[in-house]
Parts: sequence; structure tokens; C-alpha cells
Amino acid sequence: MAQGISFPGSERAPVPGAQAVGSADPKERFDVSVILKRRAAGAFAERAANLHAKGAARRPSLSRADYARQFGANPEDLAAVREFAASHGLSVKEEHGVRRTVILSGTVAQFDEAFGIDLKRFEHPNGSYRGWSGPIRLPKELHGIVESVLGLDNRPQAKPHFRVRGGGGASVARAASASFTPLQVASLYGFPAGSGGGETIALVELGGGFVASDLSTYFSGLGVSPQPTVLAVGVDGAANAPTGQASGPDGEVMLDIEVAGSIAPGAKIAVYFAPNTDAGFLDAITTAIHDATNAPSVISISWGGPESSWSAQALTSFDQAFQEAGALGITVCTAAGDNGSGDGLSGDHVDFPSSSPHVLACGGTTLTSSGSSIARESTWNDGPGEGATGGGVSTTFALPSWQDGLSAKKTAGKAAALALRGVPDVAGDADPATGYGVRVDGQNLVFGGTSAVAPLWASLVARINALRGGAVGFVNPTLYAHATALNDITQGNNGDFTATAGWDACTGLGSPKGAAVAAALGTPAAP
Repeated sequence: MAQGISFPGSERAPVPGAQAVGSADPKERFDVSVILKRRAAGAFAERAANLHAKGAARRPSLSRADYARQFGANPEDLAAVREFAASHGLSVKEEHGVRRTVILSGTVAQFDEAFGIDLKRFEHPNGSYRGWSGPIRLPKELHGIVESVLGLDNRPQAKPHFRVRGGGGASVARAASASFTPLQVASLYGFPAGSGGGETIALVELGGGFVASDLSTYFSGLGVSPQPTVLAVGVDGAANAPTGQASGPDGEVMLDIEVAGSIAPGAKIAVYFAPNTDAGFLDAITTAIHDATNAPSVISISWGGPESSWSAQALTSFDQAFQEAGALGITVCTAAGDNGSGDGLSGDHVDFPSSSPHVLACGGTTLTSSGSSIARESTWNDGPGEGATGGGVSTTFALPSWQDGLSAKKTAGKAAALALRGVPDVAGDADPATGYGVRVDGQNLVFGGTSAVAPLWASLVARINALRGGAVGFVNPTLYAHATALNDITQGNNGDFTATAGWDACTGLGSPKGAAVAAALGTPAAP
């Protein structure tokens, strides 16, 4: 193995219950993404900090061309990675200076030698994966220029955050309560008129696919005409690949497209498909951010996993990517999770990427209507094992300035002032019992989950961008400064945290008053 310097933050804890069962096949071939640090990092950090400033005059968004010129990877750093690859028999499969990413291809034996590790096969009750123990090692010439090395470990990194009504328990017992079309939900929330014409909504997907005939049938049934343009963008060898299983990743893909496409049918819907690994997930996000052809102004992500399940280097690189999105005027909406305050683990855990302070984290509510108005809205919680909105306090990310002075109230106990990033920021209808009628793999079903809330907010942003003639970009400071533009949710809990007046760790600031949100974000004469 190559002798190098230990790379801090590259360690990965095994999947709970996993055990190494032997060495990985030394001839197995795969790809690894090496993420480099950006040029002019100090200048970029100052610009990113300006996005968070309360009341400060915000700089105009960078163009993609300006970002590439000022803040892409240093050409000398790219050359150093090429030299490193050649010295270990690795090939450079792709090189993206603007994304600061070099994708290397090689065998297990070559990557073992290059990064000073011993890749093994791990097995656990739910599957198997390739991984290693301890940190990776980098040669001296790469230290200080590499931000992360992702893809050596190929465990599934994220799960989709949707729930199908009728799956059992509380959802079945309450199945007769209500369901809505996405257009009805948008109407209840008072979305401003418009179709999002001229905008592009990017959807990040880590599996599954869409069936064009199902989309056509669905949009026709809603009277959406003309129908949205939906295109697939393959990343790292992935593609639109429907499985025929509505309860699998197809459900996520179709839910995202149908919610966003019905509310903002004038927008192009670009679906970025990538492998479900930390490398694939990040590559899909950075591809969408820097896609000069489709030029998304808003990105919706409905996949995630407990913050504690990510490596430190991955958390850093994803958060850096979201900072890039903000600097480019792109809004990133993420689902806060469907497993309550524990995010499927014991104790309190928030979901990532929603815990990044550079995304708009979307929690979930139970929404009931009376005619064309909201009758009642509370925190979504169907009970243990049945689904509840994610939310809580990060253990990694610093408290953003726009959350200064806020508190998270425990269900049993007192409110405690936030010391780190609180999740979520906003909310929307997510309960399967008051969920969204969708069509997946030839079936008409009702879906819930915070997966629906991310594209709901993304479509609102697309409408607002089109109305104002420019992208709103990073919206969090503005929304926190205009909290009355949201419906404050004060009832319910997500397990360990309870809803209160004002921001809380269940539903954030609340659900949108669409026209008021548009006005707060600078839309002239919002309808």
C-alpha cells in the first residue's frame, strides 16, 4: 500500500450490524470522485457569508461563467490529481474543473494501493456493501488541495422520503379522511398565479425512473395543458430506469415530477439520475448546479439519511455545493425526513442534506380543508413506525444567523436555545392520510411524506421566479425575517420535539401563504 498522510474526516463507521466477511474482489472495477478545493476560497467564503447576513445589501448572483472563471478548481490541482492517478495505474474517466471533480476509474487493488486502505465486503441484515475501516491516506502533494474522496464505499447513502397511503397502521385507519391533487394543495396555500414559464426545476433521484405515458395520463387528468417538458439527465452511468415497483424508487421519481410539474407546468423538469452512493448523490447535485444547458433555478431533493450516517468529508462537500448553489442564485429545497425526531435511529437525529444551513429544509403537516380554505393544520405524526415529520437540531452545522435567538421545545421538558442549526425551515402537507393523488407504474395511489413538500416548495419558487423575472436564490434569511408570510403550526409533535408559536423543530416557520411568500421575496404585485 502507498504510504501517505492520514486524511481527516474520511473515516466511515460501518452500517449498524454490519460485519466484514472478507476482502473485496481485487479485480472489481469502479469509479471514485475526487473533489478539490476551490480557487479563491477566501473570497468565495466571504460571498457565501453575505448570503446569510440579516438586512445586508446582498450581492447579485454569480453567472455560471463567472463562477467557473473565479472559483472552479485550480488547473495545477487538476494536474496533480492526474499525475497521482497515473502513478497508481488509475485512469481519469471525467474531469470537471467547474465542479471541482475528477472521476477516477480503477480496480479494488489499485484503489487499495493508491489510498492506503484495505477494501472489504461488509454484510448486514439488509444487504452488503464495499467499505473499509479507518482514514484514507493521501500523498503529501494532494494534502491541502483535496476536499473529499467519495465512492470507495458503495453502501446506499440515502432513502426516499415518501409514504404510500394504505401501507398499514395509522395510514389505513385514516385513509378515508382526504386526499388532494397538487393543484388543490397549491390553491389551499394561496400560491400566486402562474406556470413557472421559462424556469427549470431540477429533481435529484437515486434510482427508479418515470414512464412518459403515465405522466401524460396524469397531467391530462388534471387538465394541465400544455404539459410540462420532462427530461432525464444521466450522471455517473445512471439513467431513467423504471422498476415497475410503485412502492420503490419509481414512487419517489413520479411523486416529484407530478407535484412539481402540475403546479409549475411551464417550467422544464430536469431529472438527474445518479447511483445511490455518496459520490453519485454529490455528482448529481453538482451536475445540476453547474448545468449551463438546462440552467435550473431551483433544485428539489427528496432523498436523505441521518446526519450521523455520513462521513465528515461528505458533509463538507455537500454543504460546499449548496453554498455554490446559493451564490449562483439557485434555491435548494430538501425533504426533512419521515421518521420523526429520531430519523429512524435511537435518540434525536436530523436528516441530511436538510441539516445543511444552505438549503430550505421542508417538514411535514397534516392538512384538512373546508371548501377552498384550510380548516386545520398540525404537525404530521401518525405514531411510532407509521411516519412523522423529521426535525431537530444538528450536531454538525453551526447556528445560522437567521436562527439566532430561536429555541427548540422538547415534548417533555423545557425549550432550549438553539446552539446549532435547527431543522426544518418550513413545512407543507405530508401526511399520507391527507396526501397527494399520484400515478405510478400504471396505478393511481395516494402518497405522503416530506418527499412531497420539497417539490411543492420548489414549484412555488419556480412560479415566483417567473413572476419576478429573476431567481430568488437563497431564501432562508428573507423567510425568517418575514415569518408572517407562513401559517404558524402550533399543534402536535414529531416525537421528542413539540410545535409551538413561532419556529419549532417540527414544522419550522410553518406552511406557505403563497402570495405573501412571493411578496416577501420581492415579486411585484403578486397575484
